[in-house]
Amino acid sequence: MATPPSLSRCPWARNDLSVAYHDSEWGVPRHDDRTLFEFLILEAAQAGLSWDTILKKRPAYQLAYRNYDLHVVARFTARDHARLMNDAGIVRNRLKIESSINNARAVLRAIDEFGSLDACLWRFVAGAPITNRWEHMKQVPAQTPESRAMSKDLLARGFRFVGPTICYAFMQAVGMVNDHLVTCPRYRIVTDAR
Repeated sequence: MATPPSLSRCPWARNDLSVAYHDSEWGVPRHDDRTLFEFLILEAAQAGLSWDTILKKRPAYQLAYRNYDLHVVARFTARDHARLMNDAGIVRNRLKIESSINNARAVLRAIDEFGSLDACLWRFVAGAPITNRWEHMKQVPAQTPESRAMSKDLLARGFRFVGPTICYAFMQAVGMVNDHLVTCPRYRIVTDAR
């Protein structure tokens, strides 16, 4: 359900791509392992860059990472790494690319332990979204106790590029927290989608 343009969206949604993302995806609870893996890759890729940059590159990421098939990405070789490093459609950062392949393998280990990536990650919010009540963007934190706990746990499991700020951005994206401002019409829509 799209937000009518006359209503007051969260102020970070300023262009067509970010508005479409804001109005259809951001903050909606996600439980599909493939989607969760996608956002682990995208949030790590975004570190130090704008989210708009990642949204523009998102279709190329889907192709480069074989539609986020965990088993395929976990088997990526040095040849795949080289292919990704030469792919102008994605962020060509050696450490981010290495971490994405490494994280696919770590995800598979987590699935072996928890049954799903969903079960592994959503336990940090006790299986249900945290609904915040922010009125201004300056109130929204960069990290929280939950994102710090997630980061610490994932790092101990061998994940990389999962610091507490990246984890919090991930939690926002996949609806583990609802950080739409209370003045945003998506706030109620996302809250009701739980």
